[in-house]
Amino acid sequence: MDKKKTFENFIDLIILEDLKKGFDKKDLKFRFPPEPNGFLHIGHLKALDLNFSLGKKYSAPVNLRFDDTNPSKESLEYVNAIKRDIKWLGYNWDNECYASDYFEILYNWALILIENKLAYIDSQDSETIASQKGTLNKPGVNSPYRNRSVKENIKIFEEMKKGLYKEGEHVLRAKIDMSSSNLLMRDPIMYRVIFKNHHRLKNKWCLFPMYDWTHGQSDYIEKISHSLCSLEFEPHRDLYEWFLNKLDGQPKKYPKQREFARLNLSFTIMSKRKLAELVDNGYVKGWDDPRMPTISGLRRRGYTPEALKKFIKTAGISKRENLIDVSLLEYCIRENLNKVANRVMVVLDPIKLIITNYPKNKKEKVQIVNNPEDLNKGAREVSFSREIYIEREDFMEIANRKYFRLTIGKEVRLKSAYIIKAISCNKDNNGNIKEILCEYDPKSKSGSGTSESERKVKGTIHWVSKTNSLDAEVNLYDRLFKNEFPEKTEGKSFIESFNENSLKKIKVKAEISLQNSKAGQIFQFQRKGYFVVDDESKKGNLIFNRTVELRDNWSKKN
Repeated sequence: MDKKKTFENFIDLIILEDLKKGFDKKDLKFRFPPEPNGFLHIGHLKALDLNFSLGKKYSAPVNLRFDDTNPSKESLEYVNAIKRDIKWLGYNWDNECYASDYFEILYNWALILIENKLAYIDSQDSETIASQKGTLNKPGVNSPYRNRSVKENIKIFEEMKKGLYKEGEHVLRAKIDMSSSNLLMRDPIMYRVIFKNHHRLKNKWCLFPMYDWTHGQSDYIEKISHSLCSLEFEPHRDLYEWFLNKLDGQPKKYPKQREFARLNLSFTIMSKRKLAELVDNGYVKGWDDPRMPTISGLRRRGYTPEALKKFIKTAGISKRENLIDVSLLEYCIRENLNKVANRVMVVLDPIKLIITNYPKNKKEKVQIVNNPEDLNKGAREVSFSREIYIEREDFMEIANRKYFRLTIGKEVRLKSAYIIKAISCNKDNNGNIKEILCEYDPKSKSGSGTSESERKVKGTIHWVSKTNSLDAEVNLYDRLFKNEFPEKTEGKSFIESFNENSLKKIKVKAEISLQNSKAGQIFQFQRKGYFVVDDESKKGNLIFNRTVELRDNWSKKN
């Protein structure tokens, strides 16, 4: 049998092999376990799509579990944002779970480890504990508190739970091996005291489990069959299995942890800590800023669930780290929007054009197809008038032979309208062109059925009627970082790679048909790219965000 037809990636192959060896398909269960300490970003989409796609393929449940173990950085805002983003992407979870649901169980299991002399209270500060860890070439140093009595360890641990000690005064550590080749096995911290309100439990707990103690146990409690995570968690697998092995009475059927390479995208930061720094220090306007690689930011930028999923499928699931060029992501969004986005005319840098031989009081409509890729979307009528706006870059007073737009003495066609010829231009006192004077061929109207209307000219430009246009704002976005590897700039902070020109705001002239546009609607501005109506738009104050240009122009800019 052709293997390409039986599995999609190596993770899928692992599951197929397990099923062949007798694993009951009814026991398959997956999970997506975000920490609610920030918004989801595009890097999370890889794990999201993998787990939910496997759930759909095998008709297996998928839990959404929040690993909420650090109230200092977590909030209900992040929980709600994560759920909103997952739903927007089109994924549906079976059970909504929280690590905090298991705090009592985890606490009692920690007591079991203490009673079995496999965990102890360390009363050193965090800096001292870190200094005793050792290195890959040097073993760690045992804590002077490592051999505390079981009775004393339990007493202090219970008092920590009651809030009788300051933050940092004591921690609970697993007693494993300070000379282990895996640094994570060198007596890792399991619990610490934090006096912060938890977003669900409020002040019920001040003793909080560490992520590594919580995560594997939560997978076990939820009976997750395959615990899928990125490669940086590979060394954590030994620790998770050690915890489960050392708990009395635990069966040996553990979640099967398997790792895949995380998504690395050029010109993009994937660290939530660094993304939070951008937000907290005002480099961007929140987690949903359209320049951010967060799912909320990409949605507000105009990216669609279909395009994002196509990108993830194309990038694939692999065992080896690699860097995906951001141009692949942009290609996927262009391909998707080309099929679904209606075409409209918006002039980004308007200059007035007067058709001198067009009647001053004439009112006329021209028909424009909404989307040539989908003729079922019909056509609309656009007002044409004597005075219009065109793009400033579409006119040159004197141009060479390779310039096929408007210039003195040469003709172009106005999109879906007439052929015009530039006659002259008027300038201000500084010599800047302020308006262009043209003449039109009355018989050249597109679609009029005359031979003159079929006459070919080399250039076609878009336009907007001056008397029937709409003022709007446009946010032109560029890449957030100038460096292809912003997280790996040797000797420099990633902030030094921040692109100060990543946002440019401009005033534009748009066709009147856009006046009732709703937030989230996406259009192709003829010849300019794809744009989405921003969430902050209101009637009478339309704001568009540029999603992506019609082609990759980044290499030309650099």
